[in-house]
Amino acid sequence: FLNSLIRYNPKEWYHLIFAFRKSDTLNKLFRTLLFFSIYCLIVIYLEIHYTNFKSTIAIHSLLGFVLGLLLVFRTNTAYERWWEGRKHWGALVNNTRHIASKLNAILDKDKYKNKRDYLKNMVINYPYACKNHLRDKKEAVNINFSDGNTEELINKIDHVPYYIINNIEYEINNLYKNGDITGDQLIIIDKEIKSFSDVIGACERIKNTPIPYSYNMFLKKFIFAYTLTMPFGMVTDFGYWTIPITTFTLYVLSSLEILAEEIEDPFGKDENDLPLNDLCNKIKSNVEEIMN
Repeated sequence: FLNSLIRYNPKEWYHLIFAFRKSDTLNKLFRTLLFFSIYCLIVIYLEIHYTNFKSTIAIHSLLGFVLGLLLVFRTNTAYERWWEGRKHWGALVNNTRHIASKLNAILDKDKYKNKRDYLKNMVINYPYACKNHLRDKKEAVNINFSDGNTEELINKIDHVPYYIINNIEYEINNLYKNGDITGDQLIIIDKEIKSFSDVIGACERIKNTPIPYSYNMFLKKFIFAYTLTMPFGMVTDFGYWTIPITTFTLYVLSSLEILAEEIEDPFGKDENDLPLNDLCNKIKSNVEEIMN
């Protein structure tokens, strides 16, 4: 189930041009492009040999400008969602470091060993719980509650991240009631815990608010109609060269839509989605290093 963001050197032109991966749009569109080429061949053959149809690309030139604007808006919106998700997970990395550092400074290593271990474990559990929650999975992988009922609890709880936040809040409040931390220290720690809630809330907003259905549907229909009618408009000027030209046009337009679809939900397991597993493991390593 592990996923990692694709690492690459943007300066290696030839490697990027000739590299093919499972997630490459050419692999996903190969059958569609093949059938479209056959369709174009039939249309062009009939027009050349059986009709005297005089075509023009004037309409397609005008509509191509409109389609370009729509695709730019679509890809920019999708990337904005991806980047916003990355910023929130970057904030989570920093916030876990902050709270671990504060707990390490406030709680004595010998006197509060059990409480330190419990809170450290809860902070480490939180990003893994967020990752699973955003992927609509209830898994006990990398999550370990101290009472030993991890898998049973996760199956019962609807929102595991908030369960963990509640446990951290409860433990910190007990420390304050028992006089182990001051009111000022409670406020400082509570601010960091609130940031945990802000991160998962923002990520849920991104995940649960997709691009409006009507806009998405209209753009797909526009691409379909635009490319399907292109052979009729280009055959007089280009003849059989219309086949590779229109097929390549379909490839470019459809690829942009596919890429936007892939990155608009940045919390999945696609190769271009956020490397949540790597980020969770980094948080675990950092918190353990700070508190140990």
